[in-house]
Amino acid sequence: MPPERRFLTAEWRDLVMLNYEIEPAVLAALVPAGCELDAWDGRTFASVVGFQFLDTRVLGVPIPFHRSFEEVNLRFYVRRRAEEGWRRGVVFVKEIVPRRAIAAVARAVYGERYVALPMRHAVEGAVEGATAVRYEWRRGGAWEGLSAEFSAAPALPADDSEETFITEHYWGYSRQRDGGTVEYQVEHPRWRVRSADRASLDCDVAALYGPGFVEALSAAPTSAFLADGSPVVVRRGRRLRR
Repeated sequence: MPPERRFLTAEWRDLVMLNYEIEPAVLAALVPAGCELDAWDGRTFASVVGFQFLDTRVLGVPIPFHRSFEEVNLRFYVRRRAEEGWRRGVVFVKEIVPRRAIAAVARAVYGERYVALPMRHAVEGAVEGATAVRYEWRRGGAWEGLSAEFSAAPALPADDSEETFITEHYWGYSRQRDGGTVEYQVEHPRWRVRSADRASLDCDVAALYGPGFVEALSAAPTSAFLADGSPVVVRRGRRLRR
C-alpha cells in the first residue's frame, strides 16, 4: 500500500536516551493488538527519551507559538509482521510536552498518551561537542528531569549494536480505547550517537508512570547515549485490521 500522507514534519535534536532493561511481564498488558514485544540480544528495554522538537509543521503549516518545544517520553519496543517482513516500532507509555494544544492534537490524531506540563532544557557545549544535556518538567510544584554528560565524539553505531536497536524503530503503534491499533510511520536518516559518561533520571516514577515501572526506572540505566537527531517526517496513522 502507498504510504500515508505526511502529517507532521520537524527536526528532532539532542535526543538523550536512558535505556532500562525491564521484565517483559511489566509491558505485556501495554502491547497493542497485532504487535509483539521486540528484544535485543534476548533483553527487553524501556527508554526515557528527552529531545527538542524544532521547526514543527502540521500538514506543512507552521503553527504560531508551537514550532519549537521540548518532549520527554517513556517508550518500549515492539514489532509487527507485515507483507514485506517485520516492522519494528515503538509504543509510548506517556509523552510530556509543554503545550496543551500539542497534547490535544496528538491524543486526537494518534490516540497517544500525551500530557502538558511546564518544561525547560539546557544544552552545554557546541552541537558537535555537547558536554551535558538536561530536560526537565514541573509537576506537583517541583522540577523533575533527566540528564546526561558526554565526552565521546559522535559516530554511527554498528548495525548489530544496542544503540542501533534503540534508535532505528521507524513505526509507532498506539493502542486505542476500543482495543484497536493505529500504526504510523516515522522517517529519518540514521543518527550518530555518543555514549554518556553519566546519566540520571530524577522523578517520582510511581506517580508519573505507574508502580510497575518503579523497579526498572529506579535503577541506573543499562545504557545512556545522545543521538544528534535530524529532520523527521511523521505520517498519518492507519488503523490496523483486526
